[in-house]
This record gives sequence, structure tokens and C-alpha cells, in this order.
Amino acid sequence: MSNIRAEMPVLARHEGEWFGTYTLVDSAAKILDQHEAHLSCQFPPEGEYDYYQINRYTWANGKQEEHQFPGVYRDKKLWFDTERIQGHAWEVDETTLILWFSYKTVPDFYLYEMIQISPCNNHRTRTWHWFRNHQLFQRTLIQEERQQ
Repeated sequence: MSNIRAEMPVLARHEGEWFGTYTLVDSAAKILDQHEAHLSCQFPPEGEYDYYQINRYTWANGKQEEHQFPGVYRDKKLWFDTERIQGHAWEVDETTLILWFSYKTVPDFYLYEMIQISPCNNHRTRTWHWFRNHQLFQRTLIQEERQQ
């Protein structure tokens, strides 16, 4: 059993079901896309993964997507390596996580995500900064609430 909950207490506060809206904007803040999301953040009690996240997206036109992100804990970081992405997350302070990841099929492309959780643990905001060739080209703005 890993020490992920003890050594990443901010991440542990994210456990549960989250619902919110993703708004994708270009570098001039023009809205490019908007959709609803339901994320499940889990800490499996057994198995090869210390963390498991499922992202479900739904657009107004009926389009749906689901992505799974199993993670392993080591060196006080959460590491992801799936067929789609690779990256890692770490804690910055008592409310903030940073996630860096890249898509394996897109060279010279990566994201930084800042995730902040409220003191009551029921609200969070996330901001993705998308880079291509080390230049910012879009952002994703996310507001979420925990489902009780």
C-alpha cells in the first residue's frame, strides 16, 4: 500500500465525484468550445494503481467522451503513463496541485494544469495552459463542485 494519502494530502481531498463545465478559449479569450464534465477521482484499495480518474464529457449536441487515467505514486508525485498521455502531478501548497502532461501522439505539445480546491473540499477550479512549440495557444477554464 502506498503512502499517497499521507504524502499528498491535497490530492487526497479530491476523492469523489465532481461535476462542472469546461470552457476552452484561444489566446485572445475567444470561446472555442464548452461542455459539461463528470470526473470520478478514486484511490483503489488494491491493484497496481494508487489513483484512478475517469473523465466523462458531454456536449450540447449529444457528443460524449470518456477517458481513464490510472496513476502510480512515487517520489511524492503522481505519475501518469497511458496510451494517450504521460505526465505527473505534485502539490504546491495546502490548496494547489500542478499537473504537467503531454499527448503521446502530438510532438512539441504539452499542458500545465493548476488545480485548486476550496477549504471545504466541495469546490475546485482548474486552469489548463496549452503550449505548442513552447508558445501558449489556448486555455481551458474549469469550475467544478463535488457531488455529495
